[in-house]
Formats: sequence, C-alpha cells, structure tokens
Amino acid sequence: MSGELFEIYSLDEAQTSILKRVPPDEFEVTGGLLDSIESIFGERLTPEQAIKTVIGDVRVRGDAALREWSERIDKVTLDELAATPEEFEAAVEATPPEVYEALELAAERIEAFHRKQPVTSWIDPGPEGTLGQLMRPIDRVGVYVPGGTAPLPSSMLMSAIPAWVAGVGEVVACTPPAKDGSIPAAILAAAKIAGVEKVYRLGGAQAIAAMAYGTESVPKVDKIVGPGNLFVMLAKRQVYGAVGIDGLLGPTETMVIADESAHPATIAADLLAQAEHDVLAQALLITPSRELAMAVEVEIRRQVEQRSRANIIAESLPRAGGAVIVADLDEAFEVANAYGAEHLQLSVKDPFACLGKVKHAGAVFLGESSFEVLGDYVAGPSHSLPTSGSARYASGINVLDFVKVTSVIGLEAGAAAELSRSAAIIAHAEELDGHAAAAEARIKSE
Repeated sequence: MSGELFEIYSLDEAQTSILKRVPPDEFEVTGGLLDSIESIFGERLTPEQAIKTVIGDVRVRGDAALREWSERIDKVTLDELAATPEEFEAAVEATPPEVYEALELAAERIEAFHRKQPVTSWIDPGPEGTLGQLMRPIDRVGVYVPGGTAPLPSSMLMSAIPAWVAGVGEVVACTPPAKDGSIPAAILAAAKIAGVEKVYRLGGAQAIAAMAYGTESVPKVDKIVGPGNLFVMLAKRQVYGAVGIDGLLGPTETMVIADESAHPATIAADLLAQAEHDVLAQALLITPSRELAMAVEVEIRRQVEQRSRANIIAESLPRAGGAVIVADLDEAFEVANAYGAEHLQLSVKDPFACLGKVKHAGAVFLGESSFEVLGDYVAGPSHSLPTSGSARYASGINVLDFVKVTSVIGLEAGAAAELSRSAAIIAHAEELDGHAAAAEARIKSE
C-alpha cells in the first residue's frame, strides 16, 4: 500500500477490504449514528427500529405525524406539505437560464433514449386458441429525489421521465426541504420540465411512509422509485409489499478499469467526481499498471485541493476507495464481474473490444470520452442504477419498471379438454383433488 488519501492495493489486499461486499442489512452502525437517533427518539434505537417507529406513526396519524417527524428529524416546521403553483413559477424564474436549458436538454435525451425500449403487448391466435401478454402501466408512481448535502434535480428527470414514457397515470415526488421549509428551485424546475405537478417537501422515512400508505395530503402510490440515503433505503425495504420498489439503491459506486493508455488526470477527476457524493461513496481503479495507479494518486492529491467538497472526499476515498493492481485486463474483468459495480468505466485502448467481457454492471461507459458524469446528467439512460452488487441480478430504472405483464389465456374447448388431461395428472401428483376435478370436468364435457 501507499499514501493515505488514495491507497494502492494488491488484489489479495483488496479482496479482504475495499472489494468485500457488505449486505445492506449488515451495515456498520456507529456510536455517533446511535447517539443521533437517541437524541431524536429519546431512546437508543437501531436504524431499523427508528424507521419502523416513523412508518408506523405516519400510517396511523398521517399529516400530523409527517409534520412532527419533519420537525424532529429535519428541524423544519411545515405548514403546506405540497409545493404551490406559485412556488413552481418562482422556481422557474429563480433557476438560471443556462441551468434550465441544460435540464431541458437532459430531459429530451432521457425521453428519446427510453422511447427506444421495446415494451409491447402481444396476442398470438392459433388453432388451439389465443395466448398473449398485455403490458399495462402502473397507475401512480412516487419518486424520491434526494436532497441532503446537495439538491439533485437530475434525479427527478431520471425517475419521472421513464415513468411517463411507460404511460404511468400519475407521478408524484418527495424531496427533503431546506431549513426554511422551501424546496430547492432547481428541483421544482426539473419537476416542471418532467411534468410532475405534485412535489412534497418531505424527506427520509416519513416521505417513504407517506407515499406507501397515503395521508390526508399525500396520495398512496403503487411503486416508489429513486435513490436515497441509508434511512431511505431501509424504509423502502420495510414498506415493500404494501408498494413496489425499484430496489435498495444504496451509496453510489464507480469502478474504472484502465490500462497504460489512460490519462491519469482524467481518471483522477472521474474518481473524485464519484467520491464527492457522500462519505459512503466508493471510487475504485482496477489496473495492471502500477505506474498508472501511482500517477493517478498524485493527480488526486493535486486535484482534491480544488474541490469544494474536499472534506467529504477525504472521508470517502480512504474508507472505501483506492486502486487495485491486477495481473492483466482479463483479471480486471474477472474482478469487475465478481463485484458488479453500479458504474463500470472502461478507460482502455479499445473499450468496444472489451465490452463482451462485461457480465455484471449497472451501466458501462466506453472510453474516457464516455465518462460516468455524463451518465449522471445528459447521456440518456437513467442514473438510478443497482448498487451493493445487485447489478448481478438487477437493472437500472427503465420503462419496464413502470409496467406490469398480464397474461392472456383464451383456449378453444377442444384444446382445453386435451390439455386438461395433463393438468389433472399434475394436480393429483400435488394432491390437489379440487384442481384435478376442475380439469376433469372439462375432459368429460369434451
């Protein structure tokens, strides 16, 4: 190893440290976190217990609980929960024109990308009858837009626009309020662009509970999407079943695979861009070139001094970031596929030739000109992607998240009678004589 801000690891060292996955239910609970919970709840609860308390209270007392928990947790007094039309208008006016235009460009690209996704019903009439599938959109979706240390208007676009493309009937959103109870202008401007008319100044577990169960002011939704902090992730897990969720989207992560052709300065910039999200963010470099890793370390030390969120980077990089030295690119891709990164950036000489080696990643960025930050904002695909290794079985937000498949079975009587023979045999094998009788009744009526 070397350095303190950006460590360089052997593969063996990394596999027992920064590459070791921790399941979402095995996160580290620090004394400081428990102290913070105790100061709010008056007793020393685990995060899960605290969230269960909030959700249960919102479920019973509705808006009154939302206001109380917002005051206790976020230190903000709320009168009107929903953003007013006047606030929307003021937000558009307050958003600098260049920001509004950039958000509009991002929205256009997000919509264009998702309209290419094939989502079609099909009906197949044949001699035995008809089989098919109906693709039907969800009625109402709730979008969680993180606030916390920085407002993220891009998250509004990335979640809401694919929902509209899918044909969702209504999209509502929740986002943490500022200390004065306001919603950041950029988030309301993004909501205006995305066609989201109901935005609630609610954050954390209380926002998730409100959308999951409904209150006097917040409508109950059918599915909740969007990233959030630890408490949002755990709240989504607790309400799953009452509503659908897109996944447990935890702290963000980027893995860069680079060879000797990569530029240390741009690699460093990309890693710092990821590390500044929050103290739990993870920024990893996988390379067979120790010389490159050392040059990137030097660049990180130089560039971090210019970053306004250097204090966050100073916690996230030493905790979970760093460079891993591998034997060659083949081993790099073995590491990447085992890890299943949210973002996988290929800063190699021929990235397209390497694409076939990728098995598990939320999104793949081909070459240094296709860097992760473009995916965050304007490339087109949603930036809400699977984290914590869930890219091994899950996908980022897309149109399919907002539709459901209804099977269609319309068999002719003769075909049904013939198939019923096999159905009855299977039913008897399962010792379900009622099922068997229903099938046998069709055989007799043939």
